[in-house]
Amino acid sequence: MLSQDVAEARRYFADKIAFTTGPFEVDGMLSRGEPITILDVRLPSDYKHSHIPGAINLPKGKWHTLQGLRKDRTTVVYCYNPTCKLAAEAAVELAWHGYPVIAMEGGFTTWEAYKLPVERSR
Repeated sequence: MLSQDVAEARRYFADKIAFTTGPFEVDGMLSRGEPITILDVRLPSDYKHSHIPGAINLPKGKWHTLQGLRKDRTTVVYCYNPTCKLAAEAAVELAWHGYPVIAMEGGFTTWEAYKLPVERSR
């Protein structure tokens, strides 16, 4: 039988809820006009192809610029797919600089799989 530290599990899942969100929740935040910044950390070419409406693009190597980000609103960061760690890496960088941040689990492929709205750059 598996032995589990239930107090540790409770802390882990409470932290997960506090610092992650999902595509439907993000879509709801956008629909309600909540004060959030959506940050796409994928390559500029992928962002130009399609992205979450209103998202700004700040790929790895540019995170330190904090361009387009605000400390008075939560930044929702996303990357490619469920196994991509770029969003988590960016979240660490932003939190280090004092920005409130959450990561969208599933990445852009999950957003598209649920047929949520996308925007294309020209």
